[in-house]
Amino acid sequence: MINVLTITSLYPNSEQARHGVFVEERLRHLAATGRFNVQVVAPVPWFPFRSEMFGLYGRYARVPRSEERLGRTVLHPRYVAIPKVGMTVAPFLYAAALGPVVRRVLAGLRGPVVLDGHFLYPDGVATGLLARRFGLPYVMTARGQDVTLFPRHAVPRALIRRACGSASRVITVSDALRDGLLDLGVAPERVVTLRNGVDLDKFSPGDRMAAREQVGFRRPTLLAVGHLIDRKDHGLMIRALPMVPDADLVIVGEGPLQQRLLAMARDAGVADRVRIVANVLQDRLVTYYTAADLSLLTSRHEGMPNVVLESLACGTPVVATVVEGVPELLDRPAAGELVPERTPAALAASINRLLARPPDSAATRRHAAGLGWAPTIAGLAEVLEQAARGGGAGDSAVVSPAS
Repeated sequence: MINVLTITSLYPNSEQARHGVFVEERLRHLAATGRFNVQVVAPVPWFPFRSEMFGLYGRYARVPRSEERLGRTVLHPRYVAIPKVGMTVAPFLYAAALGPVVRRVLAGLRGPVVLDGHFLYPDGVATGLLARRFGLPYVMTARGQDVTLFPRHAVPRALIRRACGSASRVITVSDALRDGLLDLGVAPERVVTLRNGVDLDKFSPGDRMAAREQVGFRRPTLLAVGHLIDRKDHGLMIRALPMVPDADLVIVGEGPLQQRLLAMARDAGVADRVRIVANVLQDRLVTYYTAADLSLLTSRHEGMPNVVLESLACGTPVVATVVEGVPELLDRPAAGELVPERTPAALAASINRLLARPPDSAATRRHAAGLGWAPTIAGLAEVLEQAARGGGAGDSAVVSPAS
């Protein structure tokens, strides 16, 4: 059995139930194959000076040093992260903090070990540093801004390219991100697309009228699931809502922009049609997806958004902006519609068209049936087995389920 030691700050914890849930889901399905012993080190950032003054840092401080999730012990060591500065040294601080923890985990393992880093910067670069320190192979997964944003800065770009060049394989969750890495100069044979999947048993269509009653939807309802942060651009939805008569907008999420979004709704005259609901667990999210008429995604950047996969699996179409991997999901009418311009008017027009002539929910679900985890896990298993054998980019190509 191959030991897979996953290193990532994108992982759910007791304070953030949906933070990096896509990583946890991928590992859960990988472990279910019975071919891999999966261990998780999911560090949280720590700032030593009055962390309660810096928003999430106070919340991170409440995350336990270890916890049990889905029958697996997840370790949460701390690494120093200085707000708004320290980008160039972040991977080195990260790797230095995790070194003793990784050493202890490795001491309890028998058999081949592959390090598995998620998000290229700082996590992936730090994984490469740790792999070199302990003489281990490693793979990395690129998930969005680590390709589209961070490489705009010279030092992160250089470190990312170096880490990609030494990895056994670099996984991207969409073809768009793969193209981004190729533009950075990463060798094509080293990069494989293995998109996120969706649990088709957990996320499935249900009784829509019963679901609407449970969550209190009374009118046509637009659903948006995501953190209340600038990158998600919920404000675009609110500015479009006056042009979508008689429809409500329900945003499921938490974050620093909640009060600003509510104020924006008041200014736009739609405060009575906008509701923000605190993050809910996935089992409850199924009810929201099933109850909604449409799901919305207006992010400025998204690698392969799970919320789109989850909505489609529940038979609910999606209206989304054109970013990174989203067009790879909304590639047919049954899935929904892509907004041609990032403007309130264009978004409202797409919403109104889909509300007037929604696709058949069964067709939407049939599209999602091809987006489950099985092909992704098969490709991932091959990548990890090649890495454990000491193979890399020169070995046989891995078939991409996203192709």
